Amino acid sequence: MAVTLGEEILGQYERFTLYNSPYSAHDEGRAVDLYPGTPTDGRTTAAPSPVAGTVLETKTVRAPPKPYAPAHDHLIVLECSEPASVAGLTARILHVDPTVEAGDRIERGQRLGTLVRAGFFAPWVDNHLHVGFRRPEQNPYRASGSLPIDPGVAVRPLEWDGTGTVVATGETYAALDAPVHPNPGTEFVGVRADGGGVLDGGLPHYDGGGLLDGTDGPVSLNGDRLGVASDRTVTWDDVTVTVDGEPITGLSLFCARDADFGAKLICPDRPLEVGQRVRVRLESA
Repeated sequence: MAVTLGEEILGQYERFTLYNSPYSAHDEGRAVDLYPGTPTDGRTTAAPSPVAGTVLETKTVRAPPKPYAPAHDHLIVLECSEPASVAGLTARILHVDPTVEAGDRIERGQRLGTLVRAGFFAPWVDNHLHVGFRRPEQNPYRASGSLPIDPGVAVRPLEWDGTGTVVATGETYAALDAPVHPNPGTEFVGVRADGGGVLDGGLPHYDGGGLLDGTDGPVSLNGDRLGVASDRTVTWDDVTVTVDGEPITGLSLFCARDADFGAKLICPDRPLEVGQRVRVRLESA
């Protein structure tokens, strides 16, 4: 059984990803990270609920120890009533310091609390809600075990030749101006693999990724092989992402509908400058 999200849920957010995470909860696309804002929003703290329902419980949970983040996070467990595609399921939501409590009735889009950056976050990851869905009889506390997720929206694949100009930087990343979103705000887009489908995941800094609306078999980008897809999940090859021939940590791949869409380079050890023109390639070991 796959849970279909659709425009009713995803349309509330600027970006989403099923695979761009190192945690087992996302294995085989069984969880979704929902981004209310974009990198230029200054890491928004708004946390709109993806669904309507009743709060069953809120709970403080331990997070991996990181020197830049608190050692705790928060779990919100909701009994879903709307939209119809998730009615009767249990939603498991992380990364929100809740202002709601058990027994509260929540409407879709209602603020659940404030987004937090716990130790689950790599320093280059923007604020988001982590959401998984389960049957009512399933344990809501285990990290793994949620149902597979079908985005239920069309994601337009954009050709990208690997080049672009740096338009924004942080301590650990740089954002490019390409590929350009043709219709911001009206549809989700992502980077197209050579054989079709949209790439999703952290390449190769997380263990694997996804190919949405693609086919099984070898996957490549601009002629550079990056892995093999099986039932939507991609196992990365032993590849290195390079910028102008120099290695970086990786490439962040996601689906977005905002005007700031463009390739995101993860490069904590290779500072790039705004206005710099670069070429990105994949090199096999």
